[in-house]
Amino acid sequence: MSTLSTASGQARRGRNSKPDPRSRATFPNGFLWGTATSSYQIEGAVNEDGRGPSIWDSFAHTPGKISDRSSGDTATDHYHRYKEDIQLMKALGTRAYRFSIAWPRVFPEGTGAANPKGLDFYNRLVDELLANGIQPFATLYHWDLPQTMQDRFGGWTSRDTPKAFADYAAHVTSRLSDRVRHFFTINECSRHVYLGHREGADAPGLKLSPAGVNQVRHHIALGHGMAVQAIRTSARAGTKVGPAENAVSCIPAVETPENIRAAEIAMRELNAGYLTVMMEGKYTEAFLAQAGKDAPKFTAEDLRIISAPVDFVGLNVYTPDHYVLAADNERGFALAPFPASFPRMKAGWLRPGPEVIYWVPRHVAGLWNVKSIYITENGTSGSDQPAPDGNVYDTDRIMYLRNYLTQLQRATSQGVPVSGYFLWSLMDNFEWGDGFEQRFGVYHVDFDTGRRTPKLSASFYRETIARNAVA
Repeated sequence: MSTLSTASGQARRGRNSKPDPRSRATFPNGFLWGTATSSYQIEGAVNEDGRGPSIWDSFAHTPGKISDRSSGDTATDHYHRYKEDIQLMKALGTRAYRFSIAWPRVFPEGTGAANPKGLDFYNRLVDELLANGIQPFATLYHWDLPQTMQDRFGGWTSRDTPKAFADYAAHVTSRLSDRVRHFFTINECSRHVYLGHREGADAPGLKLSPAGVNQVRHHIALGHGMAVQAIRTSARAGTKVGPAENAVSCIPAVETPENIRAAEIAMRELNAGYLTVMMEGKYTEAFLAQAGKDAPKFTAEDLRIISAPVDFVGLNVYTPDHYVLAADNERGFALAPFPASFPRMKAGWLRPGPEVIYWVPRHVAGLWNVKSIYITENGTSGSDQPAPDGNVYDTDRIMYLRNYLTQLQRATSQGVPVSGYFLWSLMDNFEWGDGFEQRFGVYHVDFDTGRRTPKLSASFYRETIARNAVA
């Protein structure tokens, strides 16, 4: 018997086995619960139906880049098993699904003639989601840039790529917006820039100069703005659009008014290269001064485009980046160091700090008067090995989710406008440079057979959704 069904049976037995949902603080009526994935991490079928190569195909096949020498060639074979995977979503009770569209499926060369078979897959996916009562939320770019764009233009180092991205966004949204009403432009500019273009740890594997890194960041922000403008003219009226960013998170170390204000200042300054310029239409003076001669080259028109109005802001929230203290210095804040004893999850970069999911949306709403926020990713990796009985008892993930969702409920109860939550991830998948070694799903995937098995956390998430309160 699966974990999901076992837990359900236990919940039905005994008068006191299931707490009264009314005893828990609830989320707002209509709060949207979902799951999230991305194309290269789950689809596979990299050589089927006219798909062109992406920078992640090239990077994953470069010796030494992926820790377990794997790739996304097959991933979880979602391309062929999407109907089965939608039934997994339905079993959880989710009402929304955030997926990404592979640019090289739709435009194998990045520009030029579109590939109808590539978009056909997403048409089938969207129709199947809607048939099962699940709202599609599409991300237009989750890092799988067509390799030809990298080869011809240097990818995001060139202004040609933002223009091509806008054309791609217009094409996709003109054909899907009759059914897909929410689009995210670019996923995690910050990580794509830092790991992909500065550290060389992600595709395209570049190690640019500080000036080069800042110019790439500017071009990606420009691509976001150009895509927003393109969607406004190409998509069906009422289509909503916004970014999905892994913002640098700043938490008051102690919740005093002074530290809260300092954390807000830090949040604005430390996100100056993307979120701040997008929301304000300008780079902060401190950002430009610190960059000096390495500051990005831009025009006033660039800033106008980057700050094109959005309908919502998506936030990927995993771990606290900084605990902040008020300080009598030029910046008005100081960053407390992390002690060696600070806890970590299985992924070493992931330090559990549940309050981060309270403070990040609160800061974003307060700084920029954002009226609608989605938590577009949140979750954790775990060891997640099946026990002798076949079940996966991922109580560490349940601990993580319970604490984070409690803090998210704190935010919504105080009027922070969070409209929905997308758990990362529906199922274990290809986790970038870690290959298949880090498992983030609430469904376990046997990467040899493709079999999906619900973990104990799937039962937790289903109960949370059913109650609209933390289980």
